[in-house]
Amino acid sequence: MQGNAQVIEALNEILVSELTSINQYFLHAKMCDNWGYQRLYDETEKRAIVEMKHAEKLMERILFLEGSPIVSRLDKINIGKVVKEQIDNDYALEKSAIQRLQKAIKLCIDTNDGGSRELLEDILEDEEGHANDLESYIQQIKDVGIENFLTEYIHKESS
Repeated sequence: MQGNAQVIEALNEILVSELTSINQYFLHAKMCDNWGYQRLYDETEKRAIVEMKHAEKLMERILFLEGSPIVSRLDKINIGKVVKEQIDNDYALEKSAIQRLQKAIKLCIDTNDGGSRELLEDILEDEEGHANDLESYIQQIKDVGIENFLTEYIHKESS
């Protein structure tokens, strides 16, 4: 089914964002694992896997619309050298993704592409959840300090 060129372009922009997120989250997860913050590793790796599933669905939708998925490009990956920087960078990544998704959803509504709109709304819901989790981390760090925050994330059990 031939899709709207603007929608395909928007889906590709979001795909690039998701691929960027996967890389940033996986590296942050591995760094946390290396530092012994097992719970942060687990949670960040799970977030990367969700982003991977988003990328897969976006590729499928682009192909369905007879477009070509762009997988050879990434946005700038912002790697934090310490956990606080990682959280701040990941939060900025999510905020940017949410804005991009909202704009693309409006485009889908304007072009009467209900299938793409539905997919993007599902992805938006996940991204808002990720942003909420990261906002919670930021608030916890403000409330108890980075040392106390990190103490809670050394243990293997995930919340």
